[in-house]
Amino acid sequence: MHIVIMGCGRVGAALAQTLEQQGHTVAVVDQDPTAFRRLGSGFGGRRVTGVGFDQDTLREAGIEEAGAFAAVSSGDNSNIIAARVAREMFGIENVAARIYDPRRAEVYQRLGIPTVATVRWTADQMLRRLLPSGAEPLWSDPSGGVQLAEVHTSPAWIGHKISRLQDETGVRVAFLTRLGEAVIPSSQTVLQEGDLVHVMMRTDEITKVEAAFAEGPEEGGH
Repeated sequence: MHIVIMGCGRVGAALAQTLEQQGHTVAVVDQDPTAFRRLGSGFGGRRVTGVGFDQDTLREAGIEEAGAFAAVSSGDNSNIIAARVAREMFGIENVAARIYDPRRAEVYQRLGIPTVATVRWTADQMLRRLLPSGAEPLWSDPSGGVQLAEVHTSPAWIGHKISRLQDETGVRVAFLTRLGEAVIPSSQTVLQEGDLVHVMMRTDEITKVEAAFAEGPEEGGH
């Protein structure tokens, strides 16, 4: 996948290096050309000097063939504008913005832009939003037989009830993260865009559950 990163600070550089090591192609955008020194001589991706929410700059960075976009500059406003341009002008599905002011995060979540606003921010959290896949373990019981995990959910499940998701995958949905808030769903709760789904499941069924969540509802089901 090609990924565009706006901001070549410590976090942006670390994110770029990690993604490249994973085999992705990366372009980094920053207004300050000296910032690219953080990438090191071994970085093989593009270095684009410019404003990260300028459409021509983004095109130069390869936004039109990108599968994900991360806005991790030092400015909240710049990050959210760039994230919206990537999502709304170029149709990038996996977009994430770093937000320093957590009070703003919910506002931006309502715009459909996943944000990372915690003080204990790590590149891993941003990677999780740019490259959603599989299950991210959160807790397991002492025997290791049962675990709580955030499971990437196909967009095909959006608009379907949690009860159907549970019936077809054999898991128990423990809670959702919706607009930055934890929500305990009822059987009538409908999955919305942007929801993060946290499930309880048997550890030996993780692969099966990941596949069911990724594939979407069975055809002809109710």
